[in-house]
Amino acid sequence: MIKPQWQQLLNCEANKEYFQTLTSEITSQRMAGVPIYPAEEAVFNAFNHIDLTDVKVVILGQDPYHGKDQAHGLAFSVQAGIKVPPSLVNIYKELVTDIKGFATPKHGCLTPWAEQGVLLLNTVLTVQQANAHSHAKLGWETFTEQVINELNERNDGCVFILWGAHAQKKGKKINQEKHLVLAGPHPSPLSAYRGFFGCQHFSKANAWLTKQGLKQIDWQLPIEI
Repeated sequence: MIKPQWQQLLNCEANKEYFQTLTSEITSQRMAGVPIYPAEEAVFNAFNHIDLTDVKVVILGQDPYHGKDQAHGLAFSVQAGIKVPPSLVNIYKELVTDIKGFATPKHGCLTPWAEQGVLLLNTVLTVQQANAHSHAKLGWETFTEQVINELNERNDGCVFILWGAHAQKKGKKINQEKHLVLAGPHPSPLSAYRGFFGCQHFSKANAWLTKQGLKQIDWQLPIEI
């Protein structure tokens, strides 16, 4: 269930023309039999686990995985039982070197992070099967821009982790006197070796949270689920 502050934002945006056009287009595609991910009930999954003012860390992705049964509404995460995608493999590799004692899970489900206050947000929340970026420019960017604006203004202080040029562009207006912004290359195999490996974003996020008097994120995931 969507948390109350997020629901308030969603209700506000739902009254706007861009959002109505967006949802109408996606509904039309689903009704026409176009496979769209994630499933309708999981589109807003990122907002089910932690409310706006309780977010500690934002990890910003681009659009959902476009393979069957992969996406479930949390950026970089896949459902249990699904092969871990290459970008998440690289995230785990970085965690092994950055977080002492981190053991690589045999799955790619990041829900335990979300439950601790990590908002795993894609800038676009839906995608057609086997067609990356197919729902870019439909209007999701306007919605997620508003999500970031709300966090910037209403959250007392959180860490924004921005991987890749697309995410970094979204973060230009963030108040860095109140929030910590960590930017670096995307963890995909195409760019991870350009500085993602060795970025230490996970330990840096925890060090900052400690300075704010907040509980650190336990980045270790269950080995099996």
